[in-house]
Amino acid sequence: MEHTEHHFTATEVVRDIVIGMSDGLTVPFALAAGLSGTVQSTNIVVIAGLAEIAAGSIAMGLGGYLAAKTDLEHYRSEEQREYLETQEKPEREAEEVAELFRGYGVGEEQIAPVVKAISSNTKRWVDFMMRFELGLEEPDPDRARKSASLIALSYVVGGLIPLFPYMLCHAVRTALWVSAGVTPVALFIFGMIKGRFTGVSPIKAGAQTALIGGLAAAAAFAIARMIS
Repeated sequence: MEHTEHHFTATEVVRDIVIGMSDGLTVPFALAAGLSGTVQSTNIVVIAGLAEIAAGSIAMGLGGYLAAKTDLEHYRSEEQREYLETQEKPEREAEEVAELFRGYGVGEEQIAPVVKAISSNTKRWVDFMMRFELGLEEPDPDRARKSASLIALSYVVGGLIPLFPYMLCHAVRTALWVSAGVTPVALFIFGMIKGRFTGVSPIKAGAQTALIGGLAAAAAFAIARMIS
């Protein structure tokens, strides 16, 4: 029977969703909860919440874009340095390849032909050094755009959840209690889904996400109430 290994490889996608959704669930909820203690109109809470979601999604998306661009620029800079070193100091670079294999316990008689094979092609040589010496994987050139879109969209989706009760209810206090009940459940479900994809116990991941998100929302709510 053929053996098939299943590995989760979309860690960057999950990371972006986690960043966007977690903040989207907590920040708008804290804002809405803080406003609930000072205003009597759900319309004001909804308008303020939508404005925060718009601003937050743009800011978070831009942050994701810049982070991904920085990763790509860093990779290209190190790649260019490795190309120069293989041209200007080939003996030293070849010795570094040999040292990497020695670290895995490979004998000298096996190392020599492997080093020769790797160093016979400059691109292969540089790719090897980037991955095994520097521990860098080449980023997706479109990663910045994808990351920005995914984080921003996740933030919007997460932010609308605690805000929906204010759209449906006319009484601010009622909307607050409904939102306070819905948001932890949403955080728990989101955590379970995240755990399912990352190989962590769904219950544990759900509880951790709900706890962390709840503490963040509670802290923001308390600060908003104190200021108001």
